[in-house]
Amino acid sequence: MLLFPTILTAALTATGMAAAIPNRDDTTANKGTVSLLQVRNPSFEFRHGPLALAKAYQKFGAPVPEDIRAAIVRFRQNQKRTTGTIATDPEKHDVEYLTPISIGTPSQNLMVDFDTGSSDLWVFSTEMSTSDIKGQTVYDPNNSSTSEKLQGSTWEITYGDGSSSSGDVYLDTVTIGNLTVPNQAVEAAKKVSDEFTDDSHNDGLLGLGFTSINTVEPTPQNTFFDNIKGSLDAPLFTVDLKHGAPGSFNFGYIDPAAYIDNITWTPVDRSQGFWGFTSPGYAIGTGAFRNHSMSGIADTGTTLLLLPKSVVSAYYKEIQGAQYDSNQGGYIFPCRPTPPDFVFGVNNGIVTIPGDMVSYAPVDSANQNCFGGIQKDTGIGFSIFGDVALKTSFVVFDAGGLQLGWAAKNL
Repeated sequence: MLLFPTILTAALTATGMAAAIPNRDDTTANKGTVSLLQVRNPSFEFRHGPLALAKAYQKFGAPVPEDIRAAIVRFRQNQKRTTGTIATDPEKHDVEYLTPISIGTPSQNLMVDFDTGSSDLWVFSTEMSTSDIKGQTVYDPNNSSTSEKLQGSTWEITYGDGSSSSGDVYLDTVTIGNLTVPNQAVEAAKKVSDEFTDDSHNDGLLGLGFTSINTVEPTPQNTFFDNIKGSLDAPLFTVDLKHGAPGSFNFGYIDPAAYIDNITWTPVDRSQGFWGFTSPGYAIGTGAFRNHSMSGIADTGTTLLLLPKSVVSAYYKEIQGAQYDSNQGGYIFPCRPTPPDFVFGVNNGIVTIPGDMVSYAPVDSANQNCFGGIQKDTGIGFSIFGDVALKTSFVVFDAGGLQLGWAAKNL
């Protein structure tokens, strides 16, 4: 049985693969590397389970179940009627974090989401209607001496609710940290869905998936990472998201101080354009490991952990008072006591999600019941190992070895 609250690593998978990957303290690993610290999004006020769940369905083009739609309608109606009854202290829960980038010459600084589950770099722009800009910083290609319109190219991302974001494309200089890509495709928005316009501090999104799912037509454009990886000390980036604190994205190296023990590696399936992998099974609390293959993706752009219906049902059966609540569009359970840990396999190791991190957010003003951070992936087509899972680990996205590395860290 695999019962330890860390990642267990077979010697074969822990050696060799990582040997050629530079660490931060290597004297040669200082030109093609960068570390980016996230910044708290001041407009993100509180968490709402149905909204987070609907966002995942919309992102991957899956129809949003009717009970989730209804829950969101009730939530928005309640927001109009009153204030303060639903909002919770954001410091008691994870808040959304953004990462700074600069575009153009002179530099135009924007705050964007780094999303391993998509492959477009799109931003709010001066080509949008002013009525759709609600405090965001916008990219002005006419104010950049290095911008060049990619004639005949357009982009569009359609979401599961039928809404979309779209625009045209410029080539311009993009810099994150000390890494610069000239002639990077920047997708300037002309239209943005309400999901994004309502967030006054989020200026766009930087996709870190594979170029094959970039939406630019007629010719897909390389992602920032695909363009820069040849200049990095190693063609990889690491994700170290935090619970209630800024996380970091490091490019080109693995920081040995960021994780504990060894890294467990698992092959990546990029056939759908995502950082896909297969988990061999799961365990609940201190129970035995259950063999149950779960194919999914590692996605920093999805908040929740979405798994097969049978796995989710098995987990909530172990929590007294847990139930599927059609009014919330997902599983809820008493906020106290703390629910059991959830464990999922990574190759020959395991990753443990502490029970308190499964409690996504209260669903009532009395904080009696909580929306679960683990929900069903029904209708999406694969599981999504979102932030609920990623925040428990130090994760390596290795394009050179086409593998994901998971390591335990101090929480």
